[in-house]
Amino acid sequence: MSVFFDWHFVCPINKQINENKINMIRPLADRVVIEPKAAETQTASGLFIPDTAKEKPQQGTVVAAGPGRKDEPMEVKVGDVVIYGKYAGTEVSVEGKDYLIMKQSDILAIL
Repeated sequence: MSVFFDWHFVCPINKQINENKINMIRPLADRVVIEPKAAETQTASGLFIPDTAKEKPQQGTVVAAGPGRKDEPMEVKVGDVVIYGKYAGTEVSVEGKDYLIMKQSDILAIL
């Protein structure tokens, strides 16, 4: 007698993963998906920055990471806040949200 289980209903981890919309993007090898931090709208002294003068954010949160390479294991994990180069990565939009896909080597530091 064989018993059939649907692991999506039995395993709570798989259920959480399927409910997360970012799983539509699964990075390969040493690539990571980063959700950029929102650009600053006000300076420390209280002045508001117009949209045309805002700089690209260089900080974000890792939302997905690939398995790594044989010669280069992944050092970042999901949830890490990282700093990356100003023009690093490829911008993608999933369901109206913007993300960056980049190689682990483009990440400068983990905060």
